Amino acid sequence: MVSSPHEAMHRIFQEYPGLFSRVSEVLGVNIPTPTSATVLATDLTENSPVERRVDTLLRIETQDDGPFLLAIEAQGKKDPRKTASWPYYVSYLHNRYGALPVLLLVVCQDHATAQWAARPITIGLRQWQTLTLNPLVAGPHNMPVIKNVAEARKDLALATLAAITHADNPDVDAILKTLSAALRDTPESIAEPIAELIAQGLGNRPAAQQWRNLVAVDTSFYKSFMSEEIRDEGRAQGRAEGLLLILEARGIAVTDELRQKISTCADPQLLHRWLHRATTATTAEEVFAEDR
Repeated sequence: MVSSPHEAMHRIFQEYPGLFSRVSEVLGVNIPTPTSATVLATDLTENSPVERRVDTLLRIETQDDGPFLLAIEAQGKKDPRKTASWPYYVSYLHNRYGALPVLLLVVCQDHATAQWAARPITIGLRQWQTLTLNPLVAGPHNMPVIKNVAEARKDLALATLAAITHADNPDVDAILKTLSAALRDTPESIAEPIAELIAQGLGNRPAAQQWRNLVAVDTSFYKSFMSEEIRDEGRAQGRAEGLLLILEARGIAVTDELRQKISTCADPQLLHRWLHRATTATTAEEVFAEDR
C-alpha cells in the first residue's frame, strides 16, 4: 500500500511544477530555467500484463534548451526491483515522447536509501556497459535544513519539500515551527496545500502530532481534511476528560486499563455514548458493557 510520505514526496511537484528548478540549484545541477511545466499521465504500461507507473511525470519547457521530461520517484526504502524498472521508465519515456531528454529525480527521507538510489544503474557486460542510468537524488543528505522564517517564506515550496525530506532530522521540531511561522498571513489557497503535504510527508512519525498542534493554533484558517481531523481529535480529547471526571464524581472505580481505553479513544461518537451511560451507571461495566 502506498504510504502518505510516499505521496507527499512526489505530489508536491504536481502542486508546484516550477519547484524542480530550485531543487536542481540546491543539488548543484545546472538545469535550464523552465518557462512552463505540464503534468503528464504516469501510466507506462504497454500491451502486456505488466503494469508500470512512475510516481509523477512532468513535461518541462525551457526557453533556450527546449523541453524535457522529469520523472519523479518517491522512494521510502531500498527496492532491488528499481534497478530494472527505472531504466525501463527512462527508455520507454524517451521512445514514447519522440526522443525527448528524460531526467529521473528520486526523493528520499533517509540517508541509506538516498545513498542507494544515487548509485549508477548499468546494463550490459562487465567489459562494456550498454546503458548507464544516473538518477538525481534529493534527500536529507543534500536538501537544506531551513530554520529561518524569512528563508522559508522566500520559497515555500522548496521549504515544504525540505521539511518532508528531513522528517527524521533531530531538529525537525524547529524546522516545522519555522514553516508554521512562515505560513502565517499567507493566503489560504497557498497555505492549505502546504499544510496537507507536510501532514502527508510526516506520516505516522511523532513529528506529525507536533505539526497538527502547530496548525491547530488557528484551526479557523484551515478548512481541509487535516483541520477536520484536528477538530475531531480535540472533541475526542475533551469528551475523554469529561468522562473521567464524571466517573470520578460518581465514585465509579476506573482501572488503568479502562483509563487507557478512554484516553486513547479517538471516536467522538463512541465517547459520547459512554458519557451518556456514565450519567446513570453505577459500575464501569454498565458504561462499557457492549464495547468489551
